[in-house]
Amino acid sequence: MSILVGTRVSRMSLVYFFDFSTLTASTATGWCLIVSFLLSSLAGSVYMFYLVERAKKCLDFSATLYIIHLFICIIYGGWPSSITWWVINVTGVALMSLLGEWLCIRREMREIPITRLRSNV
Repeated sequence: MSILVGTRVSRMSLVYFFDFSTLTASTATGWCLIVSFLLSSLAGSVYMFYLVERAKKCLDFSATLYIIHLFICIIYGGWPSSITWWVINVTGVALMSLLGEWLCIRREMREIPITRLRSNV
């Protein structure tokens, strides 16, 4: 976010993280914010690949993370009434959980090497 949004604003603040009114498609800063939210969900799926390591837990981890973000947004700026905020966050949780599950399933489906037993035959 500091790369995309930080170059467009004079000072970064928590408003860009937790205020739903800044997440809008009508300004260039809003578009940079949208892209940074979606890129953070992609990064989150890679983190899940290394930290969670189980495909069954990816949806729980993603949903928990976004629910915590929702609660902080409610405390910070009130109930998010922007449809753009809801679309971006639902897309983010779906993207994070699905890509995380895909990465974890690829790891789980790899063959287990059994070279020690095959060399004795």
